Amino acid sequence: MSALVRLRLAGFLRTGRALAPVLAGLLALGVLYGGGRARPAEAYGVSAVVLFPVLAWQTKILLDVEPDGQRRLARVVVGPAREHLAGLLAAAVAGLGTVLVAMVFPWLVGGVTGTTGPGDRPVAAGVALGLWAHLLALPAAVAVGALASRAITRSAGYGVAVLTLSVVGALVLGLSGSVAPWLVPPVLPTARALTGELAIASGLLLTAWASAWAAVALVGYAWGRRTRA
Repeated sequence: MSALVRLRLAGFLRTGRALAPVLAGLLALGVLYGGGRARPAEAYGVSAVVLFPVLAWQTKILLDVEPDGQRRLARVVVGPAREHLAGLLAAAVAGLGTVLVAMVFPWLVGGVTGTTGPGDRPVAAGVALGLWAHLLALPAAVAVGALASRAITRSAGYGVAVLTLSVVGALVLGLSGSVAPWLVPPVLPTARALTGELAIASGLLLTAWASAWAAVALVGYAWGRRTRA
């Protein structure tokens, strides 16, 4: 299965399909950090929100690179479950690369401050919380991108619709006072939590929420792949 993961990552990179989400991510981060310096936790919390649609789009592109015939052949060779998992793992690895860029980028452009004032979190703690926020958003973004992939939607139009509605829904229903915030991953609630003191209980709740949402979405992806085989 590791060979299949490498094959899909190689196809994603060698075809140049990786360039579009990378440039979009860098542009979004450039706009985000172009307004001045911020404390690491707050800056990274917003960064995770900004990158959520980019990570989802990146996943869709990666999963759509492989021709349908090659994907069916992989199902026969390694089995349906491993073929599904290989695609998700490849998307997660690509997403981790994007997260790494997002963690380093603000320090290169002076978008975050390395000094703290009275009552501020230590810089290391802010960076750790920022990494946590990005890693919380990544599985949900991979799930959204997988649900929008061609293997599920069967057409580019439906795929774009699923991706757009999912991302917009995550942002709209994630707003403070939403009537059904549990329908979407806690991308915005996590960013809000990082603007103040984050209690351990709140952090655990957000982690459980994000994990449960991603698990349900990925189960839906697995079911969709099985019914559309």
